[in-house]
Amino acid sequence: MPAVDAPATFAELRTDFLEKCKEVTGVSAINTIVGRFLNQANHDLHLERWPWAERRATIRTFDPYTTGTVAVAITTLTTRRTVTGTTTAWNTTNSFGDTNAQVGMKMTLGATGVVHLVSAVGSDTSITLETATPYMGDDALSGSGYALYQDEYAVPSDFDDVYDMRFFDEDRKIQLVGPQDFYLRYARNSVRAAPRVASLIELGPSGSVALRRRVVFGPAPDKQYIIPYRYYTTNLAVSSTGTGAANLSADADEPIIPLRWRQGLVYKALALWYLSRQKNENLATFWASEYATLMLRARTAHGPADDRPRIAIRRGGYLEQARRPWSAPTRRLTTGTRWDSLEE
Repeated sequence: MPAVDAPATFAELRTDFLEKCKEVTGVSAINTIVGRFLNQANHDLHLERWPWAERRATIRTFDPYTTGTVAVAITTLTTRRTVTGTTTAWNTTNSFGDTNAQVGMKMTLGATGVVHLVSAVGSDTSITLETATPYMGDDALSGSGYALYQDEYAVPSDFDDVYDMRFFDEDRKIQLVGPQDFYLRYARNSVRAAPRVASLIELGPSGSVALRRRVVFGPAPDKQYIIPYRYYTTNLAVSSTGTGAANLSADADEPIIPLRWRQGLVYKALALWYLSRQKNENLATFWASEYATLMLRARTAHGPADDRPRIAIRRGGYLEQARRPWSAPTRRLTTGTRWDSLEE
């Protein structure tokens, strides 16, 4: 970058940091420490929600699968977990490229309404239930109806939080509630209909240390829906090729913050540097003040298309009275001297 340009990349922000605190540039150990402070500042800054961190996504729900019949023996626990289908196509893909049965789906058998979890799909006619949710009936099943459905759906790997605290979807039809409230309403969630409520849950790690975030809908979707929604991303950095990441790492990486506010990262990192490494509370306070001032400007900056507070008067009553003033006397009209004497 030309020497007079504002710092933009990770390397430029790091150099700007070192110049401001009069540290030697080019020292690998110092660069590593400064980079850590810059990333910490980037994460601290995004504890507040900013428009540049908003992202869009959609969820396509599954159509419940009920084709064919099932049989389950009750001889042992193993047979109670083994579901055998007749004229079923569980391992066959539909027109969307999804198999009709998938691991993690929920399954009801017969008319009991008890919810079972699918542990494995062996073939078009073979499903294994999880050990914790075997068939519990006193009588074996043969030629019985069933339903495979899905009420939990994965969110993007960079999902941090929802955009709207009240509704999950952009159409504002699916109310967002907490997990406790959700499971009070839909304890087993075996009824299928158009989703009215959603909640965010976290499943345990599988294959990595990361928790698996899911959105669960209630009632469980009764057909395929396209549900658009918005969220805040955890990818606070982007590479020169446009790949998002949680942290700045390569010299050419850039934070997702607009360039005019990017200097706030350096200010915040300097406040952390002087507070925790240099033990200089005066300079830490100075740079924290610089950071707060810049971020205040960022919060109050408005373009022509930005959201801003609006004053909306309650005019419904007036319009109702003024709609046809010629048809009958209303509060909008007066006769005599009551208006002149300030009685109306």
